[in-house]
Amino acid sequence: MEQLPAGAASREQFNLVVVGHVDHGKSTLIGRLLADTGSLPQGKLDQVRAACERNAKPFEYAFLLDALADEQSQGITIDTARCFFKYKSRDYIIIDAPGHIEFLKNMVSGAARAEAALLLIDAVEGVRENSRRHGYMLSMLGIRQVVVVVNKMDLVRYEEATYGRIVEEYSRFLGAIDVAPRAFIPVAAFHGENLVSRSARMPWYAGPSLLDLMDHFSKEKSQGEKAFRFPVQDVYKFTELGDDRRIVAGRVDAGRVSVGDDVVFLPSRKKARVVSVEEFNAPKRISAGAGSSIGFTVEPQVYVRPGEIMAKAGEQGPLVGDRLRVNLFWMGRQPMVMGRKYKLKIATAEVAVWLREVNSVLDASDLTSVTHKRQVDLYDVADCVMETFKPIAFDRIADFATTGRFVIVDGYEIAGGGIVLESLENTGSLIDEHIRVRERGWERTAITPGMRAGRYGQQSTFVVVTGPREARVAELAKRLEERLFDHGRFVYFLGLSNALLGIQSDAGIGEDRAEFIRRLGEIAHLFTDAGTILVTALADLDDYELAALVALNRPNGILVVSIGDTELTSAPVGVRLPVDFGLDAGVKAAEDLLRSTNVLPEHNL
Repeated sequence: MEQLPAGAASREQFNLVVVGHVDHGKSTLIGRLLADTGSLPQGKLDQVRAACERNAKPFEYAFLLDALADEQSQGITIDTARCFFKYKSRDYIIIDAPGHIEFLKNMVSGAARAEAALLLIDAVEGVRENSRRHGYMLSMLGIRQVVVVVNKMDLVRYEEATYGRIVEEYSRFLGAIDVAPRAFIPVAAFHGENLVSRSARMPWYAGPSLLDLMDHFSKEKSQGEKAFRFPVQDVYKFTELGDDRRIVAGRVDAGRVSVGDDVVFLPSRKKARVVSVEEFNAPKRISAGAGSSIGFTVEPQVYVRPGEIMAKAGEQGPLVGDRLRVNLFWMGRQPMVMGRKYKLKIATAEVAVWLREVNSVLDASDLTSVTHKRQVDLYDVADCVMETFKPIAFDRIADFATTGRFVIVDGYEIAGGGIVLESLENTGSLIDEHIRVRERGWERTAITPGMRAGRYGQQSTFVVVTGPREARVAELAKRLEERLFDHGRFVYFLGLSNALLGIQSDAGIGEDRAEFIRRLGEIAHLFTDAGTILVTALADLDDYELAALVALNRPNGILVVSIGDTELTSAPVGVRLPVDFGLDAGVKAAEDLLRSTNVLPEHNL
């Protein structure tokens, strides 16, 4: 059932998630809705009934949805299933989320796409711990349109008193977490009571049927009407037949952009204008809107990285920061602790992140709140502060859902997820704290930097050669070391793999880049403290990484040799070379920089 119904393109589509404790009847409810609205393939219902008879199993509407063999044998829904049905003028995309506590991470991933929710509670079992957890997670994910379905009323003889007790208890809970349900409704999903039409078995219920309640859910403002958001997934450069375009590729999350529009990339804040809309093997187009997987060329051809967000100039843009206050739901086997590095994934960005503060932790089972914890434990819901290695672009959940939700990866496992509440000012970064601790414990002798400079006839410094990935940064850095060594200088070239010191990564690019930058800065501090001219080559250096290197290398200085149009402001770019620079000319320009900054005093040459 992965194809939308015929004619769906001309009808309104609505994403609805169904959640609830295990065995409270979610799959049965969805199966009955599929059957009663005529949304099943021809003969499917009879086929399932016949299969049950052959296997001497009682028929369940849940079998229409639970397709995996191990799901039927265990009687629980393991993954998030999607199905479709029509009612009146709307096509519903139903997401059946797991209810078992061990599958809560699947439930979060399913609910994240929803515009509204049906939350099921078994009339016999009543409000369970997971019922509260699911209610809190819907609140945390920003889903405000919720109908609470009290199911299996047939098993309590359709008693109004039982229904009333559940409504009273769960209403108190939802009020405490600031969720106002649209309605409560009593149903018997297996028998179809109160689903399509009002049930004669519950005359005391005066409200509409479940389908009529669902039909009154309001459709969110379409993504196309919102401000433009384009998370950059990759950048492609073509060189054949003189084609020098740099195509910025990804998927438009919201809004629309056209050729000629001014755009800004965040967090780098680079500005450009859209020159063309690129799509493989498709007719030429001049604009692209929400939902389009597309590419753009811009002028000037600014260098941007995957993970940045392209927004339209003049519209509300995403926030940029490195300190985020969030609501976090933790699902990792090991607790989230301060001081340990994790990976934050938001939109297309992936960056190292640390837990900085735990403001409060809520036990969703009884709404007790704990303050002053130092970690976030399994199934905790925490209001906390996280700090990323460098600033990223994001939105508050109240403004944009897709760029306001995130997941946390611990090792290779998704261990947590949550929403961004606000961006906080960073009054003291992790690097600043690290440097303070380092300097307090640094052991020095009576040999001063001036004494080393006098001995070696040079000022120690850290020379960073940078530029685009395709530039010859390493070649220039190595040749500079050779030239200075030939002139008798105390110099060393630090290669990228040398600085990694055992990190298993693709040349420091990717999830270990933050650790690589930290180690590179520490190594530079050691070399320059010893009086050396240290030379390194680091492609794709951005301004935030340069700022980290400057801080880690203090009090010694950094000189930057930049190839191409890389924009850096955290340290002055001493030399800027064209991409097609001559090697000898590049080395001479770098030497001249060292002389002009008195790293190489003239009288020693």
